[in-house]
Amino acid sequence: MNIFVAKLNFKTTNDGLRDAFAEFGDVDSANVIMDRETGRSKGFGFVEMPDDKEAKAAIAKLDGVELDGSTIVVKEATPRGDDRKSGGGGGGFNRGGGGGGGFNRGGGGGGGFNRGGGDGGGGGFNRDRTSGDRDDRWNRR
Repeated sequence: MNIFVAKLNFKTTNDGLRDAFAEFGDVDSANVIMDRETGRSKGFGFVEMPDDKEAKAAIAKLDGVELDGSTIVVKEATPRGDDRKSGGGGGGFNRGGGGGGGFNRGGGGGGGFNRGGGDGGGGGFNRDRTSGDRDDRWNRR
């Protein structure tokens, strides 16, 4: 089972994380995630334990416990994409569509100063103008 560990002290190492979980059974891997730019810990990591029963015991006992001076959060990791809300994207001066953001006053898709809309229309300063129904000056032919 893959376990997500958050709120790690920035000084916690892979070995320190492994040792905390080894109390509960075999640990295949323990990785503190590091920032590529600074080389500093991002404050979270993952632990892989082969036995689900041991992993669940570790989660139950270590969640909310202090490790290296920080109270950690421990839960079963979910694969990327699972239980994630879709949406976002777009925004700023993105004129090609996308989701929400910026001055989006319309509904659905679009974002930023997106005057063309996208899936669901509207966005930017498009204040729910309908095509041709409101004012002839917007629809010159």
